[in-house]
Amino acid sequence: MDVSTGVWVVTLVVLIAVLAVDLLIIGRRPHEPSIKESSLWVSFYIALALVFGVGVWVTSGGTIAGEFYAGWLTEYSLSVDNLFVFVIIMSRFAVPRKFQQEVLLIGIILALVMRGGFIAAGAALISQFAWVFYIFGAFLIYTAINLARQGEMDAEDYKENVVIRYARRALRVSNDYGNGRFTTVDTKGRRMFTPLLIVMIAIGTTDLIFALDSIPAIFGITDEPYLVFTANVFALMGLRQLYFLLGGLLERLVYLSLGLSVILGFIGVKLVLEALADNNVPFINGGEHVGWAPHIPIWLSLTVIIGTLIVATVASLIKSSRDSKKELVSADH
Repeated sequence: MDVSTGVWVVTLVVLIAVLAVDLLIIGRRPHEPSIKESSLWVSFYIALALVFGVGVWVTSGGTIAGEFYAGWLTEYSLSVDNLFVFVIIMSRFAVPRKFQQEVLLIGIILALVMRGGFIAAGAALISQFAWVFYIFGAFLIYTAINLARQGEMDAEDYKENVVIRYARRALRVSNDYGNGRFTTVDTKGRRMFTPLLIVMIAIGTTDLIFALDSIPAIFGITDEPYLVFTANVFALMGLRQLYFLLGGLLERLVYLSLGLSVILGFIGVKLVLEALADNNVPFINGGEHVGWAPHIPIWLSLTVIIGTLIVATVASLIKSSRDSKKELVSADH
């Protein structure tokens, strides 16, 4: 896939314009979006991603478009999983609902910046060292196993990291959020930071950790930096509105982490197999390609990703419904 500098520039300009609109809306009227508003925005961003994929299909063919869709679905599902942690952080720091939009948008911007850096670094490594795919594959398999063992994080599992603890000690932080800005003035006229800054540090460091999982995952689907970048962008855009749209539904997706572990494990195995098929590492098979190792086609990757997400979602909703009925029966008795 040959992407010109002009296409990159246009993509970045459009991205910045969309972010500017989001910032303008929040800056002019901080509020908790309604279900209707959130639904319209989420639908818009999903439709935008689908249309972009069609454009890729027209210009570069079905295989490349399939790589974009598979990467976007993987990153989108990982982003939804990230919302669980965002809910915990918002609850832990008691962020007022009207300020949560601003926190989420800035968190998304931080995620885009950090993922952009990881994508550039990953692309540079892959172009120089083919054996990086072995490391990415092993890391994803390890992550998948841990995710399957640990399950979904809840409020009791969340621990403040060292950066947050240091910020609490080093900075003078007020007890209230004031007017939703990062600083406020106390009754003695002293300038203090609001808890909003600590929340942003928590969101930013969380985004950094999530990027470590998501970037190797999408490089397991496509090694085209443009597709990796745009798939991440479309997965993150609309995440703010999705947070308010899903609401309590997030708690019902009890098998989402298990489904994601299957997807990450599949991509990890796919990476290792393709690294073996194209092997040039001297101490593996004498530096020769491994003949029995297959290249997994993109249609199979898409089938596994979509099928796993459907099964995980349906199974989660069935289990949540049964658990709710059991609780009602227990309450009646």
